[in-house]
Amino acid sequence: MSITGQIHSIETFGTVDGPGIRYIVFMQGCPLRCLYCHNRDAWNPKSGRTVTVDEILDDLQNYVEYFKFSQGGITLSGGEPTMQIDFVTELFKQCKKLGIHTALDTSGYIEVKKVYEFLNYTDLVLLDIKQAVKEKHKLLTGVDLDIIHKFAQYLSEIKIPVWIRYVLIPGYTDAQKDLELAAEFINTLKNVEKIEVLPYHSLGQYKWNKIGVDYTLKDIEPPSQKEVEKAKSILSSKFL
Repeated sequence: MSITGQIHSIETFGTVDGPGIRYIVFMQGCPLRCLYCHNRDAWNPKSGRTVTVDEILDDLQNYVEYFKFSQGGITLSGGEPTMQIDFVTELFKQCKKLGIHTALDTSGYIEVKKVYEFLNYTDLVLLDIKQAVKEKHKLLTGVDLDIIHKFAQYLSEIKIPVWIRYVLIPGYTDAQKDLELAAEFINTLKNVEKIEVLPYHSLGQYKWNKIGVDYTLKDIEPPSQKEVEKAKSILSSKFL
């Protein structure tokens, strides 16, 4: 029997979550409680749709030619994919047998020992750095930063390519000292290929409203392009 997992949704022609055209599986369940989460309905690990690895692979076959043409592949996002480690490990294992590029979009909030096998089948990690200041990180996400740092450092040790993603939220993650501290941490990693600054948006607010939960950041305005560029310059300064 094929291993089952809970998924939130699937995007078949993603272009921003890894190289090329991506088949993106948004997994259900997340240990973080980010104040700005745009997939608030993905927190509950028991919600969503139940699928088997074989079902995903069968559907994936319809897009293999697009992957070859664009040097794309499959990306697991969420939620937090590593919460369903048995399912995602088997899925990536089978994808590698088919020669499909694999990418993990993750918060990094996972004990390293639980992902040893899974990372053997992972070609790229899109690692979200929510905040570099421990106290602010806890306020923003509800979890501690140490586990994430250990995960990032392990990726560096085993030399899996990483793209860093930093969500720029005015008043929460845009202070110069916060950005400089994040830059210092990024500089300790030897496997970073790219740094992306993602401007905050409130497009997921309706999902909070739909389930009757107050959206804390509803009055926050998105950062300007100039602010985004400044943040990227700071984050990339030591990296470059």
